[in-house]
Amino acid sequence: MNDNQKPAGQKPAGQKPTDKACPICGRPAVEETKPFCSKRCADVDLSRWLGGVYRIESPDRPDAEEADERE
Repeated sequence: MNDNQKPAGQKPAGQKPTDKACPICGRPAVEETKPFCSKRCADVDLSRWLGGVYRIESPDRPDAEEADERE
């Protein structure tokens, strides 16, 4: 292995691992992209939010509230 190669799984220089695990892949999170391990995992999470994968369910339907207000 020459000086330009890094062992598999090693983070690039400047990425300091934290004690928490990445919520996407489970690898150790790094300070620069906390709480994620990489920009890729942060982008995956953002895509899930924008795509509606993550959502908070409500017991009331918004259209039911509007109907009550009109009466």
